[in-house]
Amino acid sequence: MKELLLYMAKNLVDHPDAVSVTEIPGETTTLELRVAPEDMGKVIGRQGRIAREIRTIVKTAAQKAGQKVNVEIVD
Repeated sequence: MKELLLYMAKNLVDHPDAVSVTEIPGETTTLELRVAPEDMGKVIGRQGRIAREIRTIVKTAAQKAGQKVNVEIVD
């Protein structure tokens, strides 16, 4: 799931080298997405639409793989 999130985020932003994903294991794996400050708007979108869709895609892919994943976008 980490690779999927990285791929999507790098294709949305102007500074793909600044994109990083940290995986925090647990009962539900948490993926923390970090991007350059000027790219936050591109990842979140208007009224959070892009962020919501990113979470939906990653959660759906995780469910198909038998995993539970949460995506957090952090500063």
